[in-house]
Amino acid sequence: MDNRSDNVVDLESVLDEAGLKNAQVREYVAHWAALTGAARVEVVDAADDARLVQEALDAGELLPVGEGCYYSRSYHLDTARSEERTIVATGNPEDKGTYNNWRPSSEMKPLLEGLMRGASAGKTMYVVPYLMAPPGSPLERYAAGVELTDCRTVALHMIRMARVGVHHINDLQDPGSFVRAVHVTGDLENLGQGTPEDQRYFVTVADERTILHYGSSYGGNALLGKIAHGLRQAAYDGWRSGEFLAEQFMLLGIVDNETGERYHVAGGFPSASGKTNLAMTLAPESLGDRYRVEFYGDDITWLWVDPADGRLYGMNPEFGVFGVAKDTNEITNPTALHSVQDGSGAIFTNVAYNELTHEVWWEGRTPQPPADPAGWLDWKGLPIAEREPGDESPWAHPNSRFTTTLANVPNVAEDFEDPRGVRIDAIIFGGRTRDREPLIRAITDLPEGVYDGLTLGAEATFAADGVDGQLRYDPMSMRPFMSYPEAKYAAHWLDVIRRASDQPVFAHVNWFQRDPEDGHFLWPGYRENLRALLWLVWLKAGKVTGVPSAVGVLPQAEELHLDDLDLPQADLERILTVDIDRWCQEMGFREEHLRQFDGLPEEIWEAHRRVARDLGC
Repeated sequence: MDNRSDNVVDLESVLDEAGLKNAQVREYVAHWAALTGAARVEVVDAADDARLVQEALDAGELLPVGEGCYYSRSYHLDTARSEERTIVATGNPEDKGTYNNWRPSSEMKPLLEGLMRGASAGKTMYVVPYLMAPPGSPLERYAAGVELTDCRTVALHMIRMARVGVHHINDLQDPGSFVRAVHVTGDLENLGQGTPEDQRYFVTVADERTILHYGSSYGGNALLGKIAHGLRQAAYDGWRSGEFLAEQFMLLGIVDNETGERYHVAGGFPSASGKTNLAMTLAPESLGDRYRVEFYGDDITWLWVDPADGRLYGMNPEFGVFGVAKDTNEITNPTALHSVQDGSGAIFTNVAYNELTHEVWWEGRTPQPPADPAGWLDWKGLPIAEREPGDESPWAHPNSRFTTTLANVPNVAEDFEDPRGVRIDAIIFGGRTRDREPLIRAITDLPEGVYDGLTLGAEATFAADGVDGQLRYDPMSMRPFMSYPEAKYAAHWLDVIRRASDQPVFAHVNWFQRDPEDGHFLWPGYRENLRALLWLVWLKAGKVTGVPSAVGVLPQAEELHLDDLDLPQADLERILTVDIDRWCQEMGFREEHLRQFDGLPEEIWEAHRRVARDLGC
């Protein structure tokens, strides 16, 4: 459809022509079109994608990649999510947590309205009605939203990342129950990014289900259905309703081709800890005839207990993948590469681009960059061939991305759109650590499982403190996405999961242990990681027993089916062993971390003390 106006005076007829019937949505659109000063309004439907792509190509906002893929480049100071400028606002000071950058909504709403007033003058306002759940989902009433954006490429990304169309918001049981999401790009070259005069604000007014983002056109700062709605707002909604959890979790399925058994694993991983690669993994070649891995999602999972059967269910609310390009290749993640092949409609952002051949490249795509620099532009648009000798700065930005729909993922589960979700058998956490953490340890106690998630972290180095390898804690991998206090978050986790009559098994995984002498990885990783997950679901099913330890149940070597894997015995023994000394050192840091969260449930403290006691610390 082509529902555009040359003047907002024509707004009513534009909305009529687009079939937008929801009176409260129409009122919302009219208010913000007037406040931002938009010159035109266009209602977007997924069917508009080809036309919008062509318009973006004609305007130079997109460049062609191969056949049927596209390249975009953002402003060089607008290349990543900004945690320090991201705020959760409500009318209740008790919603302030340790990590949610809480501010009163009475302060933030007028500030954002002032920044947005007139800031879209001369631009088109794209009205993007969307749904962050399969239609018919038991959580559908929390999933509807309408993003208003003055950036055409944002609308194109939203078409790939959410279900887009007016039919998703026309017949809401409560016409006002949609999330109001407003994105205004702002004058990117004059926003003072990273200075004391920084004008960017990314605000979720959680108790009003309103999202106001100003000063970016990139990623989670601009695709408001994704992080702002799918995580921050949804987490708040889940807590206030008491119904569900919204987590930065991947979700995969494991199918036993011989028996027909199916298992589903959800899990949270801090940045650079292998979440997307695990979500998109395949079975090792030697196990490929027996087992199949199915992809559901790599970034967000909503979890709830169905009262009808007492089981924990999960779903990926997104419709696409917004993946990190760096180090994605045929070895680390062949599934991702097949998801962005010619004809997929994928959009690459801030990778290197060849304006002659229309190819893209990023660090890790191949062992070495293309030998001939002719035509190659780096992520800032500067010619590689004109670089000074010795200039080895990255061709692609480290946070460069690809956006593609779930349907393009070759091993996407057939039931990824099932509104009922899938039964969750296991919840795993994993952070990049060189020691301390074994390959996998299962946790069958609910408070201890939640405790493990709250103390999740990945390695950082604090040389000034003399502590090499201390963790940067990232509770449940939700540190940048918390929308309410952590103590209440822990209590909500206990409450939701405890309702399940058949509770999932928890586990902590670590693919990154290194030899202390030469630094080599002790575990081959990638597709071989499925062996550890198989052991976990077999443990849940009672097919293996493992060996109890102070920090959970560890596999027996023969339970991992490693006969066809060339793994030195010394390395195997190390990854199946708990380093008591390093764990005891960590327990003090864990306690300090947990004391930030006032009112933490006593069950969590009991779990902490029990682990310390069993370790002998």
